[in-house]
Amino acid sequence: MPARSSPFNLSTCARPNILALQPYRCARDDYKDDGSNVLLDANENAYGPGLAIAPDNQLLPAQRGLEFDILRLNRYPDPHQVELKQSLCTLRNTNTHTSKALKPENVFVGVGSDEAIDALLRCFCTPGRDKILTCPPTYGMYAVSAQVNDLEVVKVPLDTQRAFALRPDAINETLSKDPSIKIVYVCSPGNPTANLISKSDLQQVLEHPTWNGVVVLDEAYIDFAPERSSLAEWVNEWPNLVVMQTLSKAFGLAAIRLGMAFTSPEIATLLNNLKAPYNISSPTSALARAALLPKNLAVMRNNREKIVKQRERMLKQLPEIPGIGRFLGGSDSNFLLVEILGKSREKGGKASNEVAMAVYEALAEKKGVVVRFRGKEFGCEGCLRITVGTEKEVDTFLRETRNVLEDVSGGQIGANGGQSEEMKEREANDVIA
Repeated sequence: MPARSSPFNLSTCARPNILALQPYRCARDDYKDDGSNVLLDANENAYGPGLAIAPDNQLLPAQRGLEFDILRLNRYPDPHQVELKQSLCTLRNTNTHTSKALKPENVFVGVGSDEAIDALLRCFCTPGRDKILTCPPTYGMYAVSAQVNDLEVVKVPLDTQRAFALRPDAINETLSKDPSIKIVYVCSPGNPTANLISKSDLQQVLEHPTWNGVVVLDEAYIDFAPERSSLAEWVNEWPNLVVMQTLSKAFGLAAIRLGMAFTSPEIATLLNNLKAPYNISSPTSALARAALLPKNLAVMRNNREKIVKQRERMLKQLPEIPGIGRFLGGSDSNFLLVEILGKSREKGGKASNEVAMAVYEALAEKKGVVVRFRGKEFGCEGCLRITVGTEKEVDTFLRETRNVLEDVSGGQIGANGGQSEEMKEREANDVIA
């Protein structure tokens, strides 16, 4: 076919903010899940899905009534998911923070909590005009979604002197000065900080006397925190509070992509009005409803206890390895944030990005143990974020970390400097997970 001229010009036709987007990088871009690696980088549940599984890897007979009918895959799924929403409400109605019960009209369900993050931006923020506020270090998808929606991100960092606590006075001062900020995103437990945000600090922001906006509390890791920590039911007390959660973490169901947002019926109605009509597939809905049955909740809680046990073990044994520094943040999640030192504590060693990067690469490329470099995040100099794995995986991680740090201190593995090192650190740090 002969060449022809066309008036189409991608660089002037596409939106400028989309042209400026950097490719989305996720946990599997650098190191694949080929069955040979110990994957402690994406905060997945190492013990598997929270489902009672028979020896043939099928759901137990008592649960098979919830399996989707494969012969009906030609039909669109339920667009409303009321039964699923009721099960989620039942899970979170603890009467800890209010006597008012959550109901299905309080709930939006989406393709992971990422859909809720984006839906809230589209619901409340005008592209090219409005802004969101985040509290670094925090989950990277808030900023990615803001850029997609052509929104500016205003940052009020967490307090590094108080274990990454929220700074409500600074947030409120910023909100008072800039009414174009429409949403505040707060992560609790934080990612990568693993600490719960104080309820009183959050309340201080909610009680701002003049700001007209929405506070979004991301509780993706809430089931690894102490019992009754979730503030989901608290949305019945605050008209502008949204609490996001997911089945990807404690429930071990990352592959089904099911997230939810608890909020006032008015906000939930807006979110449900703007979503795609059939956003939750029938297989996803069936597996999610199965996971919320009592027998499977017991499996999830048992897996959680195993993770907490290994988390406590890592808190105790990891600092015994020469070259390991402080744990930063908290321990309310299924991961820990730890410093890697440039030299031993006894020699006054300080957290080092160069050494942390060398350890990160050596663990992955030489030992098959994949963790997450977070040294370019605010307040996280020289830090690795490590997902808590199974007992066997933690055995491997502790052993290989000791071996790698010995090689680094002995000079067998070098920590490079310069511009190329800076680029590598930024690339590793930019992975969204």
